Amino acid sequence: MPGFALAFVAGAWVLQQFSLLPALDWGWCFLPFCLLAWFSRTVGGLLRGALILLGFACGFAWALLLAHARMQDVLPAEWQGRDIEIIGVVSSLPVMHDRGVRYVFDVEQVLTPSAVVPSHISLQHYSQGFQLHAKETPPQLAAADAESASALIPQQQSTAAAFHAGERWQLLVRLKRPHGNLNPHGMDIALWLLERNIRATGYIRAEPAPRRLVARVDHPHYWIEIAREHISQRINTVLEGKAYAGVIKALVIGEADAVSQQDWQVFRATGIVHLVSISGLHITMLAALLYGLVYAIWRRVPRLTLYCPARKAALLAGVLTALLYALLAGFSVPTQRTLYMLAIFALAFWSGRQIDFARTLSMALLVVVVLDPWAVLASGFWLSFGAVGLIAYVMGGRLQKPLWWRDALRTQWAVTLGLLPLLMLLFRQVSLISPIANAWAIPLFSLLVVPLALLGSFLPLDWPLWLAHGMLQLAMQLLAWMADWPLALWQRPAPSLRVLVLAMLGMACLLLPRGFPLRHLGWLGLLPMLLLPAARPNSGDMRLTVLDVGQGEAVVIETARHTLVYDTGPKYSSESDAASAVILPYLQGQGISRVDGLVVSHDDLDHSGGMASLLKGIKVDWVLSSLSKDKFKSELQAIQHRDCQAGVAWRWDGVSFKLLYPENAGAISTAVKSNNRSCVLQVRSAAGSVLLPGDIERSAEMDLLQQYPRELATDVLLAPHHGSKTSSTPPFVAAVRPKVVVFTVGYRNRFKHPRPDVVARYTQAGAQSYRSDRDGAVIMEFSQGKDMQITRWRGKQQRYWHDSAAVL
Repeated sequence: MPGFALAFVAGAWVLQQFSLLPALDWGWCFLPFCLLAWFSRTVGGLLRGALILLGFACGFAWALLLAHARMQDVLPAEWQGRDIEIIGVVSSLPVMHDRGVRYVFDVEQVLTPSAVVPSHISLQHYSQGFQLHAKETPPQLAAADAESASALIPQQQSTAAAFHAGERWQLLVRLKRPHGNLNPHGMDIALWLLERNIRATGYIRAEPAPRRLVARVDHPHYWIEIAREHISQRINTVLEGKAYAGVIKALVIGEADAVSQQDWQVFRATGIVHLVSISGLHITMLAALLYGLVYAIWRRVPRLTLYCPARKAALLAGVLTALLYALLAGFSVPTQRTLYMLAIFALAFWSGRQIDFARTLSMALLVVVVLDPWAVLASGFWLSFGAVGLIAYVMGGRLQKPLWWRDALRTQWAVTLGLLPLLMLLFRQVSLISPIANAWAIPLFSLLVVPLALLGSFLPLDWPLWLAHGMLQLAMQLLAWMADWPLALWQRPAPSLRVLVLAMLGMACLLLPRGFPLRHLGWLGLLPMLLLPAARPNSGDMRLTVLDVGQGEAVVIETARHTLVYDTGPKYSSESDAASAVILPYLQGQGISRVDGLVVSHDDLDHSGGMASLLKGIKVDWVLSSLSKDKFKSELQAIQHRDCQAGVAWRWDGVSFKLLYPENAGAISTAVKSNNRSCVLQVRSAAGSVLLPGDIERSAEMDLLQQYPRELATDVLLAPHHGSKTSSTPPFVAAVRPKVVVFTVGYRNRFKHPRPDVVARYTQAGAQSYRSDRDGAVIMEFSQGKDMQITRWRGKQQRYWHDSAAVL
């Protein structure tokens, strides 16, 4: 069973690495493996090998079959951005955001003739209208769709409507196919949507107004979501205005969106994220509490014990409790793993059979991947099963007499050390204070806070919720204090595959039983991951990364020993921006723990929206900008800041940086359009040059041509103002003569950037064009003696769920 299960998982994982989905005919290729397993059933050694091959074939074929079924449920490209009238049911807990509500919608009927709509879509309803100037980027209303929201913004004010789970509505919507930003070390939104079977996203039109048809649709899935919504509303009512009501909701019903980014940062720094996300530990503890309660009552009633033994009844109660909690919590991978393990143990006990731990874990692993083949790409999948496997590895076969405190310390040590390679690969950082924080947070959360919160959520008693929140508030004060420790987080670049394998082998040696010969040599396997420096350009060379942040701009320039960030991308919502979603993960993945300089071109939110998060998330030495001092007073008061001024120049590691415009940002009248106050930065190295002009328009381009008639020629240009019709004038394009031009634009943005005539103008000038909505992040390596190397991240990381055909 373990070999077959691992092979099945490997087969499913291999399928997810394909850039194009293979045809279903591939399934016949695995028929020989099935026949081999059948004919070798009498030969033990051959049978085991054949079963492993069969497991791989079954995993690949099963994942292929489900992928084809899901990918066929698609919104046709020609129906993107068009009005479609539909009838369906609100099938998820509605999540409130800055300007409205977001939920999953099950489409039952399409009323618009000839329109085709997927069965499951994600909809936004804007409760208040807003008009944005063309210079601004619309705020993003869903962290899970972190790209330009401009294609989703209604032109008219939406009417207020109260949506609740399980209701049937008739709506007029505009949809788009699944698409998200794609960056190194960043989240793959398209995959996130595919795994949840969300095959289109969009917004509800204001006219005609949404019309509710049925107040409650009876279906088991909707019943669960209705219950989750009632619990969410109860927590809101009882804990109204309380600081950590969102954390309570996350613990009870798995509503992670209710937790603020500031709290998530504290949880990550202290290594207790698994306690806030519904974890297997919470489910196990809750099931154990119900097991003990039922067992204590049942065995004292003779009639009940005659009908069913007390242990069997208590075990059944524990499993049912785990099932209910897992359903209410959203059925994440850790909850599934724990539930399946408990269910398998319960079935074995009821049947009178004994199943060893490895077989139980393998069966749980197999069931999770059978139900969700995309789970193999989730970090929670590997961390949850990895943690349980590590505990079994260090606790199995020990000859010492069990001792609870020693076993607890050994378990904590094993999980902390054993998951280090995976944590470095997935998150590029690890909490050094995690063992200390978990030592007291695990019993507090699992034995006190969670049971009290559940008790107050299900019963008409307010005091358990108040008490749970009070305990949580005290815990958060201590956790916030610990998170501020200088060495709370240790950051390293993402390890290569070779370094990762070596580190895992070293970890396996270190966790061997005491007295095992030479086990401490395992530290040698960990040393490359712990000590190898991040790959940086050589002196005189540079790396330019134009990140994909949607309708906005964010650029990272790396030299041999310095890093500069130009612009910080848009602000998507009050809880999400390009810095937290894109820039910081990229910097962490590159092993960059300090930004030497930050240039923010101008005030517009698509360029400055992530500045506050960037300054909080990483050490920044200084800032150059044309920002309004009053508007950004809180962000700039604690940092060395200067106004952009033409002529300011510096040199890092053989690479020259120079500001060309404006003459003096601090002296420019506020009547001047913010775009034309953009800081224009020129970067030159022995291997090539870059011009970053922000959002300058026609008048600023003319000023640059007058001041620098022969100095604007460059190898790489970021198209001014995202390729708008007000920029990239013919004289400017002729003077710059770029070899490469990059348009930073949002997918299907409402401004229609880049304009076709502007793209044609650069093409006629001999420039090769790239655009972030089509190519994702664009990475350019400038190395002396070599041609410029350009990497399109969407091309490098292309997977079958990425919808490249409908980008334009």
